[in-house]
Amino acid sequence: MENLRVLVVDDEADFLETVVMRLRRRKIDASGVDSGKKALEIVENERFDVVVLDVLMPGLDGIETLKLLKQKNPFIEVIMLTGHGSVESGLQGMQFGAFDYIMKPADLDELLEKIQQAYERKRIHEGRHGLSGE
Repeated sequence: MENLRVLVVDDEADFLETVVMRLRRRKIDASGVDSGKKALEIVENERFDVVVLDVLMPGLDGIETLKLLKQKNPFIEVIMLTGHGSVESGLQGMQFGAFDYIMKPADLDELLEKIQQAYERKRIHEGRHGLSGE
């Protein structure tokens, strides 16, 4: 997963810090923001391969953020974080182009596996379109 860049988007500060720190410990270039609006702004200026996106956030929620992220960059892969037993919102995210969803609190090994799978899919899709991840 060399050069893999992950953006974590969650309004829960402790969860956000913990996930970003744990991904970095696994040698993954991870950044975090606490809102959909900030996610859209950072994606304008920086390249990310995978976005881990909370569904329930104040302001721009995860589904709306997903739609806008995919409009800006159709190749970016998004993993939805669903809490409160809301499998429906994860499935809805997949209808709008999310790679997959994971229940909160997220198991790190499961999250890492989904990130790796999403990254591989992104590379395959870019390869089919003559693009590189750089």
